[in-house]
Amino acid sequence: MRPRHWLLAGLVAINVALLAAGAGMGGERGSGAGRVRIGLVFDVGGLGDKSFNDAANRGLQRAARELPVTTRYIEPGDGSNRESAMRRFAQEGYDLVIGVGWAFSDDVRSLAREFPEIAFACVDYAPPQHGTSPANVAGLRFREQEGSYLVGAIAGLITRTRQVGFVGGMKNPLIRKFQIGYAAGVHRVCPDCVVRAAYAGNTPEAFADPTKGKELALAQYDRGVDVIFHAAGNTGDGVLGAARERKRWAIGVDSDQFRQAPCCVLTSMLKKVDVAVFDVIRDVAEGRFHGGDRELGLAEDGVGYVYDHNNRDRIPPQVRRQVEALRADIVAGRIEVPWK
Repeated sequence: MRPRHWLLAGLVAINVALLAAGAGMGGERGSGAGRVRIGLVFDVGGLGDKSFNDAANRGLQRAARELPVTTRYIEPGDGSNRESAMRRFAQEGYDLVIGVGWAFSDDVRSLAREFPEIAFACVDYAPPQHGTSPANVAGLRFREQEGSYLVGAIAGLITRTRQVGFVGGMKNPLIRKFQIGYAAGVHRVCPDCVVRAAYAGNTPEAFADPTKGKELALAQYDRGVDVIFHAAGNTGDGVLGAARERKRWAIGVDSDQFRQAPCCVLTSMLKKVDVAVFDVIRDVAEGRFHGGDRELGLAEDGVGYVYDHNNRDRIPPQVRRQVEALRADIVAGRIEVPWK
């Protein structure tokens, strides 16, 4: 069998494996000769999470509209086939392969060494504890603690019970950044407030368990908490469901989650994954891609919180002024938000 036939057979085998594992592949967007090809693999939970993955998809869709690129995505089922999904794009010669989520970090490094001519990017990239990352890997990272600090300040100023909550998905250093920043913001404006925290689990599946999220949130509301911030992916749907049931406040994450619980979403902490994804695609399309870490915080408008016509009446003017003053202090370096 000729080498080309071996490659085709290998790709067929990968397609079969992806389908068997419950993966889904999105159709191509953009067409035409000479276009740069972009392949993106979503995290556990896939499209429709109204949070992390959907934010990445907005960046991918924007790139397909505004740049001379062709885009395609894969939803990797339970996440066990992340590597094979990215490998598929690499073997097909895509110009940029993006993994959405810290769990892709090891696989991105391994594949980048195997395919040095291809650019790779990883959202929430975790650098290796020893050694360096390949030169063709862009690590897209965020100072989540800064946005979390601001919504923590909102929670601390709004709470009437002086008890607020946090529900995380998987208990890991990344989600701890949300919790630590949030608690710091709460205590900045309400030193004697109690911050109750709970996590859905210790594996990536903890981001895809709405039932567990609702259970954890109900337990906090029943203990007197009146505002809960979640950083839990699809598990957060359960938190918002609990807020609807108890008629208490909840704070969304990553994207504006107001529409998921119009009665009860106080605000949402924004993590602009769409901006990071679009920017790295644009770099490849314009021939100026470079590896290395890219970190976005308040100063870069990479994180923030929602304040618009939907929630303006829920955040009084004096609260808004205090929170914006804290934002200015963080950007100016007068406040350093803890993250570990």
